[in-house]
Amino acid sequence: MSLLAGKTVVVSGVGTGLGHQVAATVVRDGGNAVLGARTEANLAKSAAEIDPDGAHTAYRTTDITDETQCEALAALARERFGRIDAVVHVAAWDSYFGGLEDADFATWQSVIDVNLLGSLRMTRACLPALKERGCSVVFIGTQSSVAAPSQVRQAAYAASKGALTSVMYSLARELGPYRIRVNTVLPGWMWGPPVQAYVRFTAQTEGVPEADVLKRLTERMALPDLATDGDVADAVVFLTSDRARSLTGQSLLVNAGELMR
Repeated sequence: MSLLAGKTVVVSGVGTGLGHQVAATVVRDGGNAVLGARTEANLAKSAAEIDPDGAHTAYRTTDITDETQCEALAALARERFGRIDAVVHVAAWDSYFGGLEDADFATWQSVIDVNLLGSLRMTRACLPALKERGCSVVFIGTQSSVAAPSQVRQAAYAASKGALTSVMYSLARELGPYRIRVNTVLPGWMWGPPVQAYVRFTAQTEGVPEADVLKRLTERMALPDLATDGDVADAVVFLTSDRARSLTGQSLLVNAGELMR
């Protein structure tokens, strides 16, 4: 039997990277994927690539800072597939860089509204359906929330994702009686569109081959290759499945062994 046979997973933040990979892995493993993101063109492209005949996907433009739009995405899942078995939160604002001295705290508040409160809005919108059966919530965190990288400063992003991991513990206790599991996947340097762009930009800026920049990253890992967004998606889908039925309140690093704890 397929890992997610008959199950429906809501995935927020479906674009060209991890969100797309998570949705694709859900469908690959026998489930239905309900896709949400702010850009309809990205949703349509992703759904067409994942599921050309449209039997196992549905999508709706969704800004997770808008509670009404979150509720509409949850409603779509129930209308189309009759159930919600898991919700995976990939949507995030990860493009604001800097530390404390140059912080624009108004922007920090916006980052928190997306990464922390947006994930909670989407979870609450799905909650009535999740309560109907043993289900799963998976947050996408970041290794940066537990170990700041030396290459870039993303203090606001790390803080918001750290808060999301902290609230996971409370939600695991609160929702556990309904057999709803709540876990977090913490990617490190993940080979996919954002890291590929970082490698290209750094190589061009420094006038060195991209292979040299990539080598600096892989030298930090216990394994000789970066984890990919597909590797992270596999971990996410495992946590949504019944094979993880006794796992809740856990943070799983997917990072090729760069950080171990």
